[in-house]
Amino acid sequence: MSHDDDFDDGHGFDDLDEDSVEARVWQLLLLINPGDEDSALQQFADYRDAAAATDPQRLVPIALVAQAIDWRAGFIVEAHDMRALMQAIDELAARFNLAIDWNGDPDDDEFFDDMDPPELFSIAYDRLAEFGYTLWAWETDGDSYAGWISLTRDGEALREVAGALHVNLRLGSDVG
Repeated sequence: MSHDDDFDDGHGFDDLDEDSVEARVWQLLLLINPGDEDSALQQFADYRDAAAATDPQRLVPIALVAQAIDWRAGFIVEAHDMRALMQAIDELAARFNLAIDWNGDPDDDEFFDDMDPPELFSIAYDRLAEFGYTLWAWETDGDSYAGWISLTRDGEALREVAGALHVNLRLGSDVG
């Protein structure tokens, strides 16, 4: 992984096994908080707190990560709530000083008449790619959409970490 060197004594990670779930969660958080290690640290602390309060037999790392990153470095929105999906993606893009051109006026109720969540993902994916970012989607157990943004150059590392955490990850352009 490209972020193995981020396991240093300065953050108390010297006791983490690089193949542990915690180490992989840390790597994931670094990848979805590019250039913002402080946010990754806060989210990791939130993850650790939640994991400590969870029965180890029932621990589902991605569920706790989702809580730690919600509307900060990722999102989960109900499948039918396209406005919330658009707002979540806009919020994440704003972290990188980017604004997404949605090919229309989202304030116009008719904008959503011919739109569906996969199309919103696709538009955002294309716009973010122009600036070197990738919008990702990951499967949830419910009737919802979830995702995060990373630097495009970190795509392979993100796929590896997500796979190790048993997260079914796909590009935002492949949401269907």
